[in-house]
Amino acid sequence: MPAQEVAQGWARTGVTVRDAGPDDAVCGVSPRWVALPETVEEVSAVLRVCAEHDLAVVPAGGGTKLHWGPAPERCDVLLDMCCLNEIVEHAAGDLVVRVQAGVTMEALSAALADKGQELALDLPFAEGTTVGGTLAAAVAGPRAFRYGTARDLLIGITVVLADGTVAKSGGKVVKNVAGYDLGKLFTGSFGTLGVIAEAAFRLHPLPADRRWIVAVVDPPDVSGTDPCRAEELAAMLAAAQEEPSAAELDWPHGQGPIWLTVLVEGTAADERARALAGRMGADVVKDIRDEPPPQWGLILDDDVLAEVRFDPSRLTRVLDAVHYSGFSLRGSAVSGRVWLELWGDPGEEKVTEAVTALRGRLDAAGARMTVLATPYEGVQRWGPVGSLPLMRRVKQRFDPGRRMSPGRFVGGI
Repeated sequence: MPAQEVAQGWARTGVTVRDAGPDDAVCGVSPRWVALPETVEEVSAVLRVCAEHDLAVVPAGGGTKLHWGPAPERCDVLLDMCCLNEIVEHAAGDLVVRVQAGVTMEALSAALADKGQELALDLPFAEGTTVGGTLAAAVAGPRAFRYGTARDLLIGITVVLADGTVAKSGGKVVKNVAGYDLGKLFTGSFGTLGVIAEAAFRLHPLPADRRWIVAVVDPPDVSGTDPCRAEELAAMLAAAQEEPSAAELDWPHGQGPIWLTVLVEGTAADERARALAGRMGADVVKDIRDEPPPQWGLILDDDVLAEVRFDPSRLTRVLDAVHYSGFSLRGSAVSGRVWLELWGDPGEEKVTEAVTALRGRLDAAGARMTVLATPYEGVQRWGPVGSLPLMRRVKQRFDPGRRMSPGRFVGGI
């Protein structure tokens, strides 16, 4: 591509564009430029230049999850959204907030807390995580059981498509892409359909009080056929009149006892927590705390990280599959969504073998595993995806030139 023509294109946009450096690489693929737009209109201008010169673009927020997914097929421009960092509107009376994609979750939480409100997404990767990155990666925390995921709390979105078109859906619609729910499509798309520029969310009042119940249960027996205590407790908690907000499992290395931490929020939290603890049983409950245990909601950012989704009624079979696999497990007992971390670095061959064997056991248990992060391209990340043909058609509709994070999503989308 003629560098002078591209440089002239950047000059027309008025956007700050710098040469990329070693720290700007995405999974080992180095871009040529880094663009730093400050408005939605500037994002649009950058993508129009990229369309004119067939430049591949990878959007980036805080960079906390840029190592997730495979390397892009090509990356000419890293679109750094850090300068779109304003809370555009907070309608406290309506429990609604509209923010730009580069706002960090910490900054948003602090601003909402001043008004006694929150976006109920207690993310396991909070530090430096942006709103846009949270949506693009569809990350969920422990309280997704009670409040829903980012996709559920999202009520409006502004995106910029590969050709520079600005499109909106949900609250305060200006322009729609007919027939598509942009919020649901772009949440979890890993930047392959376009750029998330703004988002509007439904909020909740900050809970008046919180209590955490800490319990310890035995792992499933060798057969894994009969429901284990963790599954029985999860079923009880999901239907409990005390309405817990979350129930998190923590199983280091897939061995030994399983820690179960239950969160109760709101009025009379202490009374409700003690009643719930009584129903759980004195043989498993170890403590009731007014602050979370150290491991609550955290995911250690290891080299190999996977997510497993399943029907909560299959918890025993999932735990049995993970038992002695070398993976640590942490996540929701009641939502059917857990994280797996492979400790250490045994090398590509052993990681590939471990992932393949575990995926086979999880498939047999009716669970689906997605490998989010691994340094080894030979590791199968997704396994079979029945909806892949439809996903390919959506990609073709939104990004026919394959310029948006090409190859970063399932099936090389």
